[in-house]
Amino acid sequence: MDETPINVLFLEPFYGGSHKAFADGLRLHSGHRVTLLHMPARFWKWRMRGAALHFFQAVKNSGQYQLIIMSGLMSASDFKAMAGAACPPVLVYFHENQFSYPLSAGERMDYQFGFTDITTALAADRILFNSRTHMHMFFKFMGQFLHKMPDFRPNWAVDAIREKAFVCHPGCDITPPAQSTPLQTEPPLVIWNHRWEHDKDPESFFRAMAEVYSRGINFRLAVLGETFEKHPPVFSTAKKQFNRQLSAFGYEPDRELYLQWLRQGSVAVSTAKQENFGISIVEAAACGCLPLVPGRLSYPEIIPEAFHETCIYASHEQLVEKLSQRLSNPGAFDRQRKMLAADMVSRYSWEHRIDEFDRHIRDTAFIKEKGRPR
Repeated sequence: MDETPINVLFLEPFYGGSHKAFADGLRLHSGHRVTLLHMPARFWKWRMRGAALHFFQAVKNSGQYQLIIMSGLMSASDFKAMAGAACPPVLVYFHENQFSYPLSAGERMDYQFGFTDITTALAADRILFNSRTHMHMFFKFMGQFLHKMPDFRPNWAVDAIREKAFVCHPGCDITPPAQSTPLQTEPPLVIWNHRWEHDKDPESFFRAMAEVYSRGINFRLAVLGETFEKHPPVFSTAKKQFNRQLSAFGYEPDRELYLQWLRQGSVAVSTAKQENFGISIVEAAACGCLPLVPGRLSYPEIIPEAFHETCIYASHEQLVEKLSQRLSNPGAFDRQRKMLAADMVSRYSWEHRIDEFDRHIRDTAFIKEKGRPR
C-alpha cells in the first residue's frame, strides 16, 4: 500500500478537556496531514443536535480530504447526508456515549441522544472506542436502550455496528514530565484533577479527605481539573472546609504549571462514577503521582495489573485506609511511583500510540478500495 501521507479533516464539536487533548495530540503526532476544525466546549446537547450543520457550512470542499475524523458528540449521519457523494470515509472516535452516562439528580434521559449515537455509529465507516470497557458498556446499554422501544426494534444495528468497532487507547502528552524527577513535597500533596461535575463524584472525594483529616494526618490539597459556569455546590463547601490545606483550587490552563502540580503530588485520587478512559489519572501517574482509583469503570484496564493492589480500592472505607497510609509515609511508595511512571509512558505516550491510530486512519481512508461496504 502507498505510504504517502493522506489528507485528514478532524471535526471536534467539543474542543475541551479530553476531547481537546486527543485532537491536538493526534494532529501533532500523526504522520498524516491533519486539519483540525473545532467548536468551543460548551452546550454539549446543542453540539449533538447542530454541530453537523455548522461543520457542513465550514467545510467548503470535503472532497479534498481522504478521510474525516469526528468525535461522537455530533451526528455523523446528518453530516454525511448533507455532504453527499463528495464525503470521504468517516472515522468516529467515541470518548463517551449517551447510553451509559449517569444522569444528574432530577434529570431524565433524552432518548434522541441515544438514537444520535446509533445513527452516527451506523453512518461511520469505522468506529474507535477509547477503552475495551467503554466498548463493552456501549453495546450492553445500547441493547437495553433498544429494548425500551415498544415495537419495530432495530436490533440488527448492534451487530452492524460491532463489525466495524475497534478499541484504540488515546495517546497522552506525558513523555516530558515523566522524564523529570518527581518533586514530592512535605506535607504530601493530594491531587484532584477531574472535571468539576457530578459524574466524578466529588462528594465522596471530599468526604474521604475529611475522614483522613480527622485521623490527625497532615496533607496539602490541589483541586484542579476543568471547571464550568455551573458546578456541584460541594466545591464551594470544600473551599471553606479545607482552606488551610488548599494549595491550588481551580482549573490551571497553563499546561506546564499544571504538570508542575502533578510532579509535586504524592497521590491522585478518583472517585468517579463514570470514566471511559482516564487521561487525568494517566497524566498524574506518568508525572510520578501514585493513583488511588476505584476498582470499576476503565481503571482496572488502564492501570497495569502489577499495580492493582497498590492503586485500586474496593470501597470507601478502603479508600480512606489506603489514603491514610500513603499520606502518613509517602516515601514508602517511591519505588512503585517511579516504576508506574515509566510503565505509563511506555503504554500511553503519543510516541508509542500514534502508529496504531495512523494504521486505522489509512485503513479507513482506503476502505472503498478494499471493496468493503460503507
